[in-house]
Amino acid sequence: MDGDRVEIDGGIMEGGGQILRVSTALSCLLGLPVRVRRIRAGRSQPGLRPQHLSGLEIVRDLCDGKLNGGEIGSTEITFTPGKIKGGTHIADTKTAGSVCLLMQVAMPCVLFAASPSELHLKGGTNAEMAPQIDYTVMVFKPIVEKFNFTFNCDIKRRGYYPQGGGEVVVQMSPVKELSPINLTERGTVTKIYGRAFVAGALPIKLAKDMSSAAVRCIRKEIRDLYINIQPVREPDDQAIGTGSGIIIVAETSTGCLLAGSSLGKRGKNSDKVGIEAAEMLLKNLKHGGTVDDSLQDQLIIFMALAKGVSRVKSGPITLHTQTAIHFAEQLTKAKFTVTKSEEEDPSNDTYIIECQGMGMINPNL
Repeated sequence: MDGDRVEIDGGIMEGGGQILRVSTALSCLLGLPVRVRRIRAGRSQPGLRPQHLSGLEIVRDLCDGKLNGGEIGSTEITFTPGKIKGGTHIADTKTAGSVCLLMQVAMPCVLFAASPSELHLKGGTNAEMAPQIDYTVMVFKPIVEKFNFTFNCDIKRRGYYPQGGGEVVVQMSPVKELSPINLTERGTVTKIYGRAFVAGALPIKLAKDMSSAAVRCIRKEIRDLYINIQPVREPDDQAIGTGSGIIIVAETSTGCLLAGSSLGKRGKNSDKVGIEAAEMLLKNLKHGGTVDDSLQDQLIIFMALAKGVSRVKSGPITLHTQTAIHFAEQLTKAKFTVTKSEEEDPSNDTYIIECQGMGMINPNL
């Protein structure tokens, strides 16, 4: 501790940008100054990349904080938060850095702002190594809103690797506190739907190929459900550059949403893209959890902030989730326990993530 500065080791466990996102968001919310060392020590290009820097800058701007060490390639930053204010804020990665990851760091902060916020997030909307914006809207949004808040996410333009150029506008009002969630009943799959998209120079045939390959793959396991994966071509005025991909969502009788997704890239057969997404969905359905592997870690910070006990049944705990839990516990008074779920079906590999939330109260409301 330097004064009351909390020391964060950015190189342990998952060792990536997520440690930075969780710890700076919590620093901002709790008014705790932090120092993060060994940033992204586990990555091939360690230190801050443009998207991480944009994320730090938007949190700094949201709360009139002070950021030192905020440059590309930096492996150590210190952050001193101020008071969270609403209003309009812009974050631009100027690359294909993910707008969804910018949303991950900013959203918990603006929930506890003094007034409503509008976030203009610019970069990649459908990028590798991050949730696609379609996932954020189709899966993350309806589930995270169970914590008793709502937000609006307007996709103005889509942007792809390498140039980015996409933009989403997120609007949300602050809350007094977050309610805990209880996602422990998976239920049965009632529908499967999704979208296969192409943009820019790519023909719609590729979207159709992705969609039909995905449907064929799912059909082998799930025969009795209609599977509706729409092939779409993004309008030229709503997409920058060339890209393709697919997202498939399964909805269950208890309102759970689980997904599989994949992105096309040069030299990658479009059937393979569809099959990858389908296999990811099937794998997420197989473990018997109520959330998929991408959502698991994204819920941790909200569970930590909520007032009361949250319980989520999941598949095997990902390293991202273990990392989020570690830093949420280090920074907040929340307590997590993970226990193997006693299942009727022994083929299910499920766990219960339980959290006694810290009960964050918005001091401004």
